[in-house]
Amino acid sequence: VQLQASGGGLVQAGDSLRLSCAASGPTFSGDAMGWFRQVPGKERQLVAVISPLGSIIEYVDSVKGRFIISRDNAKNTVYLQMNSLKPEDTAVYLCAAGGTLSRVRNGQPNYWGQGTQVTVSS
Repeated sequence: VQLQASGGGLVQAGDSLRLSCAASGPTFSGDAMGWFRQVPGKERQLVAVISPLGSIIEYVDSVKGRFIISRDNAKNTVYLQMNSLKPEDTAVYLCAAGGTLSRVRNGQPNYWGQGTQVTVSS
């Protein structure tokens, strides 16, 4: 199983980015998926999580109203649309997949992606 994240980059505050995470191997249509982020020296932080059919979506408070998580089960892909980016959003963003919503939310997915760097300049 591979989770290939892409879409990161260097942007200015206020800009937008769209991250994608495509899974190869088994389908995750019956599993929760999510995005986390990590800054060196800090704990990995949940950004957003989405249930298998997208009926349950949760965000960390700091990104509510700015980020949107979505998924396309036909493509085995999860997305993170990031708008109104702030310098404090700078981090490596990792996708997670596999398992229940609770397990993914708690940082215990079956699989992790390799991460994509997002850098927001002020």
